Amino acid sequence: MNTAPRIIVVGAGITGLTAAYRLSAALPGARITVIEADDRVGGKIRSTPFAGIDGIDEGADAFLTRVPHAMALAAELGLGDALTSPAVASANVWWNGLHRIPEGLLLGVPSDLGKLARTKLLTWPGKLRAALEPILPGTGVAQDSVGWLIRKRFGKQVHQRLVDPLVGSIYAADTEQFSLYGVPQIEQLASNNRSLLIGARRNRAKAAKAAGNTPAGPIFATPTAGMAAMTGALAAALAQRGVEIRLASAVKRLHRGDIERGRWLVDGEAADAVVLATPAKPTGAVLADVSAEAAGSLASFVHAGVVMVTLAIPASEWPEPLRNYSGYLVPKPVQQWVTAVSFATAKWNHWRSRDDDTFLLRISLGRDGRDLTGESDEALLAAAIDEVGVHLDLKLRPTTHRITRWPLAFPQYRPGHANKVAGIEAALARDAPGVFVAGASYRGIGIPACIAQGNAVAVAVSAFLETVSD
Repeated sequence: MNTAPRIIVVGAGITGLTAAYRLSAALPGARITVIEADDRVGGKIRSTPFAGIDGIDEGADAFLTRVPHAMALAAELGLGDALTSPAVASANVWWNGLHRIPEGLLLGVPSDLGKLARTKLLTWPGKLRAALEPILPGTGVAQDSVGWLIRKRFGKQVHQRLVDPLVGSIYAADTEQFSLYGVPQIEQLASNNRSLLIGARRNRAKAAKAAGNTPAGPIFATPTAGMAAMTGALAAALAQRGVEIRLASAVKRLHRGDIERGRWLVDGEAADAVVLATPAKPTGAVLADVSAEAAGSLASFVHAGVVMVTLAIPASEWPEPLRNYSGYLVPKPVQQWVTAVSFATAKWNHWRSRDDDTFLLRISLGRDGRDLTGESDEALLAAAIDEVGVHLDLKLRPTTHRITRWPLAFPQYRPGHANKVAGIEAALARDAPGVFVAGASYRGIGIPACIAQGNAVAVAVSAFLETVSD
């Protein structure tokens, strides 16, 4: 390659921005363009003013700290000193009343039968069934279903009232149809241990020993200006490096070009390499002319749409005992539209109003199998107010509200997901060398996982360009 390489990144979410950021550092002479269909950067990350408070997140409000990628990127972007963690991290499950989530869980998987015995969330038959887990023969991961594995190991109640609400709320998932690949902590437990409980207990003991007398740090962190501070900082860094970010430009089709003008044409624009950091299903349509196999597999993905309803209520009307909790989850057997509720003002100190006269709630509605993004504002608001009111025995009287729809928000990792992704990547390597996919649809859904994929795809693109230049 005699001229500077031309790279197009489609999608200005956290994955695409990270990929462009890494590529602009690794290939300083490259001409890089990020193309985004929306009129802003950030993808599913958005922070806007609400009820007189700046930077209230409309989507994810934090990232995991114990997976290093997001913490490292935040520090690199100069946001390290601007991070904060939840003031309250004690959550509940609503099952005919609020029940504190028992201690000693790993995404709902118990590691301490004594602590599990003390919860009123499970009945005694449910607790006794869970207590059998350490003596059961190994199960393995061949079934590749979170729900099947947990029911097989711990019984129906641990699955319905602990694991499914926790995992389901994170990924808007039905764990009966959710691959273990999407929950690596549980997959690793099942792969490396006969008993999940004993394995979880052993992992906790190892972590405690490694920490010594050092107090465990917070599990979650977020910029005080909102999660959009990260994507905004990435966009600013890209602008400084001369990377073009083109907004309100939906990419429709990828075609083959030629080696002289550019190996690929993105809606007619030449590129030597292309990163598609967009949801799997629409990505399939873009690839239809270059890899029928990859396009067909991508088109078969399922994405769950969700809705976030944010309410501001008078702080004087919020019960004092509930200020000690970060929120609650609603298990599917007792679920209507509301799946989870965050007591946002209690959870985040930086979201308090100046006069402390407003209390914020963030209410999640919808999941896999129950897409509510097409419902009217009136119906969504009524469901949020009525259902939460019943759960908490409160008359909610919001002074203002905000409704955010997130269609195609959560890719659903069906059983066999890892093999499916490997097949897509193999088809692209064969049919469309120089075209890469990355993002939440593939190798991890959370923000750290998406950042890791942005890092990895930048390495892959760099290696490909070096190979073709040789």
